[in-house]
Amino acid sequence: MSHTIPALAAVVDGTPADPALPCPEYPVYSGDDLGAIPDAPGTSFRVWAPTASGVTVRLFATGDPDADDIIETHELAVGPDGTWSVRADGIGHGTYYDYLVRFPDGAEHRTADPWARAAGVNGRRSMVVDLRRTNPDGWAEDRRPHIPRRELVIWETHIGDFSNDPHSGVPAGHRGTYLAFTHPDTSVDGTGAFPTCVAYLKRLGITAVQLLPFYDYGSIDESVPHDAPDRAFNWGYDPVNYNVPEGSYSTDPRDGEVRIRECKRMIQALHEAGIAVIMDVVYNHMFSTDNWFERMIPGYALRRRIDGGFSNGSGCGNDVATEHPMMRKYIVDSVTYWAREYHIDGFRFDLMGLIDVDTMNAIRTSLDRLPGGATILMHGEPWAASTTALVPGAGTVLADKRGMPYLSPRIGAFCDSTRDAVRGHIFYQKVPGYLAGAAADYADDIRHAEDAWRGTLREVASVGQVIQYVSAHDDLTLWDKLCATMRRLPTDVDYTAEGESCADLMRANLLASGIVFTAAGVPFLLSGEEFARTKHGVSDSFSSPAELNQLDWRRAQRLEGLVDHYAALIQLRRGNPAYFGGARMIVPRTDEVVVFRVGGDCVAINPTGRVQEQPTVDLEIPGPYDEVSKIEPEAWQCIYCSASVMSAGDDESSGRANESDAVGGRDDTEACPRVERRRLQLPPWTFTVWRHQRV
Repeated sequence: MSHTIPALAAVVDGTPADPALPCPEYPVYSGDDLGAIPDAPGTSFRVWAPTASGVTVRLFATGDPDADDIIETHELAVGPDGTWSVRADGIGHGTYYDYLVRFPDGAEHRTADPWARAAGVNGRRSMVVDLRRTNPDGWAEDRRPHIPRRELVIWETHIGDFSNDPHSGVPAGHRGTYLAFTHPDTSVDGTGAFPTCVAYLKRLGITAVQLLPFYDYGSIDESVPHDAPDRAFNWGYDPVNYNVPEGSYSTDPRDGEVRIRECKRMIQALHEAGIAVIMDVVYNHMFSTDNWFERMIPGYALRRRIDGGFSNGSGCGNDVATEHPMMRKYIVDSVTYWAREYHIDGFRFDLMGLIDVDTMNAIRTSLDRLPGGATILMHGEPWAASTTALVPGAGTVLADKRGMPYLSPRIGAFCDSTRDAVRGHIFYQKVPGYLAGAAADYADDIRHAEDAWRGTLREVASVGQVIQYVSAHDDLTLWDKLCATMRRLPTDVDYTAEGESCADLMRANLLASGIVFTAAGVPFLLSGEEFARTKHGVSDSFSSPAELNQLDWRRAQRLEGLVDHYAALIQLRRGNPAYFGGARMIVPRTDEVVVFRVGGDCVAINPTGRVQEQPTVDLEIPGPYDEVSKIEPEAWQCIYCSASVMSAGDDESSGRANESDAVGGRDDTEACPRVERRRLQLPPWTFTVWRHQRV
């Protein structure tokens, strides 16, 4: 007699969801020639439209959807497995096109090509592209930087935010564009006093830039000039043409070739600087329910509830049916295309909790098949905005937290448990975390966070899956969250981080970064977190003015001490592989102070307003593998203390991690604490790193 364990059966049954309509039983096309493929004599056009009764391709001279410049039309013939195709000799690179798709009920839909790799202004017309003609000089020699996982430090930014500031030192014509990244030696106002953009990143020491979406998206009118007063701003989480770069970041959005070449030049420039490029991708929803897929294959691409309405787990009005075979193929092919053609080093999946685990694992397998593809990063958000719809009994498992055991251990996820423990609840702005008034409540969580939650119910298969962070583009910046929790009513003085009245906010920022950069896993930060970036309390600035969103490079210069603190932490971490995945020996304590051993170091976090002590004898307790040897009680030396940032003023050397000397060589006990009576002295509100000499 067989028995089913209920708990296991619930997992096998799939992710809980609203009931959905079943996937239409259409033929699956396995070929790799969908889209417009040019060769010497002409171009082959092929689409997948299994329910169509006829398809016409229209060819145009320009990409302007309002121009009356049709060249010719061709009727497509029925092909295998739901496809339609036609051969057009004499048609090649630079020809724009769209389709008229007819259906048995008499309906006719005009649509661009979902499989297009180039497009005209605003993506309404697709373009035939010979990708070899889009390669910048030296593209064949471009290589992904070799960055060991243990040295990965991810810095997230928006292409416009990066250089929109008029003080960025980037030429006006390139601000807010792909080409801003091609200027290697910019500085604030061009004076050379303080680096900006790529030069700044090299000084900071980060190893990967994660870029908010730069596929072709629908919320920006690309025809509006960059310097126009009515130029809009958007993060770009509204895909229109998945395989085409966004035109608003190019210098000429009307020429479909330009955006591709300039996008490649951006990636090439970052690679030349030794920095990996991670692309933020949004395969969980589309800009609108009226999209190219719905026009070409009605009822297939998006999940529908049992009543026929669109599911909305994304909070954006629709959810992509990633579990449908041809949508899975499309997503796998799309990610692989970006990795192969654009040399992308990694992918961040928006609302990964809406994508099924089989699709995610298929992407991982496809990337691994590329030359060097095993090094390409994958991580995402293991959650959704709301409940989606899935076919009952189909066993579909989504890549949310419950689905993590089903994912490849080389697919990571953002750890919101660490984020909320450090700074406070994400949805309740006034609710504090460990650093903003609730240290006693969250001390144990911080201890778990430092060890990547190993040994808890939140543990995942690999420490490399854990993305440790306290700020990202979503929600309040770290500085604004600290203002919200540590001030009853934050003022402009608080947000601008000016004056001694902000000293408590600065101390909290210093400790937050210390927690993240000494935690096991992969450290991640929002661009500008390292200079107290503010959006003046705006938590969702996706369509706020560019001026609110842009990086303030003069602020970075003014808060250079905080920037140097982050640089020191990055240097410390990259210099000691144990920080990535080494076992943490958590020192038992019953107060708010967190102390742990990692490698040859001891890290101490004191969030209280008084000096705390840590007996050195407790640091000799063997760790999980008995790797800790006896240590002379007085042999511990403080090599880094966050108090030096607060006390150093304009001392440019302050905060630098040093392998043998105390920070900056300072003698004051707060900036350079010592061992007294076999006890580490931990100054108030500090993050300290100690190193010992073995006997």
